[in-house]
Amino acid sequence: MTHALTLSSEMLATINTRGMPIAALLAVKFAVCVTKWATRRRTRMALRKLESWQLRDVGLTPDQAETEACRVFWKP
Repeated sequence: MTHALTLSSEMLATINTRGMPIAALLAVKFAVCVTKWATRRRTRMALRKLESWQLRDVGLTPDQAETEACRVFWKP
């Protein structure tokens, strides 16, 4: 299992008070965004591979899973 890197606004504020250059701060924000997108895409594609009994275990119907799997990665 992979874990996405997420930074709260408090963490970003702490990093910024340490004198981090603005380009580095933007790079961190960009990395967090891309990581979230990759995680969304990977989990949505994994939904397509689940059997109907597995979907029932997580409380989804096959139609709901397909709808979620069809969503684009940049939409939460």
